[in-house]
Amino acid sequence: MQYTFREIEKKWQRIWNETQAYKVSNDTSKPKCYVLDMFPYPSGAGLHVGHPLGYIASDIYARYKRLKGFNVLHPMGFDSFGLPAEQYAIETGQHPAVTTEKNIARYKEQLNNIGFCFDWSREVKTSDPSYYKWTQWIFLQLYNSWYNPETNKAEPIEGLIKQHTAKGIELSENELMKYRLAYRAESLVNWCEALGTVLANDEVVNGVSERGGHPVERKLMSQWFLRITSFAERLLDGLNRVDFPESLKEMQRNWIGRSEGAELAFKIQQSNSASKNESGNDVQHNSAIHVFTTRPDTIFGVSFMVLAPEHSLVQEITTEEQKKEITEYQKYVSSRSERDRMSETKKVTGAFTGAYAVHPFTGKAIPIWIADYVLMGYGTGAIMAVPCGDSRDYAFARHFNIDIPEIFEGKDISEQAYEEKDVTYCASEFINGLNYKDASARMLDEIEARQLGTRKINFRMRDAGFSRQRYWGEPFPIVYDANGTPVAMREDELPLELPYLETYSAGPNGKGPLANATEWMNIPTGVRETDTMPGYAGSSWYYLRYMDPHNDDTFCSKDISSYWNQVDVYVGGAEHAVGHLLYSRMWCKVLNDLGYITYDEPYKKLINQGMIGGSSRFVYRISGTNDFLSKNRIGSSLSSEEIVETGIQTSGPVDEIHVDVNIVDGYELDLDKFRTVKNNEYADARFILEDGKYICGDAVEKMSKSKYNVVNPDDIIEQYGTDTFRMYEMFLGPIEVSKPWDTKGIEGVHRFLRKLWRLYMDESKGYIVTDEKASMEEQKVLHQTIKKIEYDTENFAFNTSVSQFMICVNELARLNCTKKEILEPLLVLLTPFAPHISEELWQALGNTNTILDASYPELNESYLIENSFTYPVAINGKTRTEYEFALDADAAEIQETVLKDAIVLKWMEDKPLKKFIYIKGKMINVVV
Repeated sequence: MQYTFREIEKKWQRIWNETQAYKVSNDTSKPKCYVLDMFPYPSGAGLHVGHPLGYIASDIYARYKRLKGFNVLHPMGFDSFGLPAEQYAIETGQHPAVTTEKNIARYKEQLNNIGFCFDWSREVKTSDPSYYKWTQWIFLQLYNSWYNPETNKAEPIEGLIKQHTAKGIELSENELMKYRLAYRAESLVNWCEALGTVLANDEVVNGVSERGGHPVERKLMSQWFLRITSFAERLLDGLNRVDFPESLKEMQRNWIGRSEGAELAFKIQQSNSASKNESGNDVQHNSAIHVFTTRPDTIFGVSFMVLAPEHSLVQEITTEEQKKEITEYQKYVSSRSERDRMSETKKVTGAFTGAYAVHPFTGKAIPIWIADYVLMGYGTGAIMAVPCGDSRDYAFARHFNIDIPEIFEGKDISEQAYEEKDVTYCASEFINGLNYKDASARMLDEIEARQLGTRKINFRMRDAGFSRQRYWGEPFPIVYDANGTPVAMREDELPLELPYLETYSAGPNGKGPLANATEWMNIPTGVRETDTMPGYAGSSWYYLRYMDPHNDDTFCSKDISSYWNQVDVYVGGAEHAVGHLLYSRMWCKVLNDLGYITYDEPYKKLINQGMIGGSSRFVYRISGTNDFLSKNRIGSSLSSEEIVETGIQTSGPVDEIHVDVNIVDGYELDLDKFRTVKNNEYADARFILEDGKYICGDAVEKMSKSKYNVVNPDDIIEQYGTDTFRMYEMFLGPIEVSKPWDTKGIEGVHRFLRKLWRLYMDESKGYIVTDEKASMEEQKVLHQTIKKIEYDTENFAFNTSVSQFMICVNELARLNCTKKEILEPLLVLLTPFAPHISEELWQALGNTNTILDASYPELNESYLIENSFTYPVAINGKTRTEYEFALDADAAEIQETVLKDAIVLKWMEDKPLKKFIYIKGKMINVVV
């Protein structure tokens, strides 16, 4: 009987679907295991072979835990709202609801083809009104909550209102907005004109939008925000209680950016260089510049101040003479993203306001500048510049010829700042001669004693922007009354469904497309919010909905969420470290604080899978022609025969062009297929070959359609089968490591499965498994494999698992093992990796139950205890052969056996034995 993998795989996929083999119940009598993948955005391009890497790994683990007796929740859904879906709809001229459903259907077809054990009855789609009803509901919980610093928890805002009412204070809505966890405020945002929306910081790369590469500028707009900064300390503390990759934890710590120091005030000088009013008289300032510094010990090194160009004081303090320069500089900075401003280290720019501040200790006048390296959202948007101790301040001072005071004893600052803390202070009054630790403590005491400021903990992280001026997203359950005051909808009015729009052009005055839906927007009680929520709204809580997806009364039953509890293993990309992962952790803490769930971290363990890169191929065209040179012929001269045969006169300069990897066999180009691509653009192409072949160039790049290096998993599965594809993806290397896709090893994995099949089936005889008792050696091979596979699976080391399966099958084939006692448990071990062939052979063994519910083989260590040793046998110190003896064999018996061996006798050369050296478990040496 042959291994007809296509028929076998389709058969079992159909049966498992019909019998709902992967349907999961909330059976609280069994131990649970929740295995989750970061759900995909369903793009129109479908899956390529890089996408399933993490899915296969989590699927193996989920199947393994089921065999171990766990109730395993392994769901899948789609992150179907957001900018990419809307852009794709615009590009294709279709409604996003239509393209999204079409793309989801394609994804599900491909995912099912790879044989995943997803419980599709729990599928969620963030764009489904039955789902985003609860996203809107959670938004209302955020809107109607505040963060109580005394309890360090989110609490209903009614409690805050009652506290103030008891004191005779009536809080207005504007005042409440300063407390709400979801609030609306004016702020500088990343505005992308081409996309017509605000972008989060993590959606802007090198000053352009991550999606489409469009210019982004900083713009003052009224937006919705989430007060994630209130949770900064708890988000940091929570990292100590989760099993995340250390590199990802460090990314979150850096993003949150906790720092200790002092906030202090520099008064603005009252005369002379201060700004003038319309009559030309000095303006008297009551303002002060508040700065946060982690180095209060360096305050005597301050020689200038720097404000963020967007700082509210800039307009007030700028002198008439400097207004033009300041305005031009502010315009320049508005075109740069915060990421650009933070990463720029070589180019120094800035502008002088003409105003001065007063040093709080010395009373000296300090010039006030603005510069792009100071950000409004970090700290107070102002710094006290200490050029001798900070490289950016140093570069700025040198560029603009500003004084650089020396305050570190014996440190050379002639060429650069000294940023280390192993210093003793000079020119610093009362901290002269002190070290860093003592000087910092003394300075903090002095600042508070003189009432110049306070000790403070600061965070780099800003509140999360939660508004998007786009159509395809969750509508806010907010209505503005006649006074423009936001009013929350009632919970029983949800969901507020997204209206159907034919076009998605921007609304008036920077508003989103929903502002064009006037009938939907204008209702008797006021005007609906026309912004929509960002893509991360639905993904911040989807792990909870999977637990209880059909509940119409609540987002998730508390009893059910308490059973499934935290996600035990979460698999996804590290690119979500400071976006989705932070937001979902915050939402979890809020829901826990408010009593809806019983844990405040959503994920116990996180695994970041690497990327599978595309292995691109190139052809080399002689510039200005349709003539192509094989890779190793570039730069070589053409023979007269080649010139006559091809008509090509010169090899000249060449253009490197991507070619579709699907028409290249390894590195050899299929010339006939090449001539038909790009509407037969290369139909008349001529070629200079090498050994009769056209050899392409290659490079490892990101897998994308533009590079023609996308490999469709459907094609691989059609050729080699689902089980081969699954095992080969794992065999490519460690799950967390990025690697290129290369099919050269896939034949070996496919041959392994065929070899496995032949342990059970003979092509002419059919089923060949017997009930004979297994030998100790066969048991040893099996139990070595049980031990290795169990360890590897628990540690997601699936590449070495595949190697162990190959070793096992080779050993069993060598031993001619056909024993059911060995081969049946081997199938259970293999099931998570190659479920289809395992089920087929399991049934052939006479089982009527599915292998999906078999019991995982138990390891018997007694089979792994070595009871013999293979001794190297040396003659006069040189190893000539080897002999296996039982470890408890008698020494005299061993000597007798060795001295009768033909090889030993040959090397003794009839010489008499002088000494026989036997060291148990190590070696044998015959001395003649």
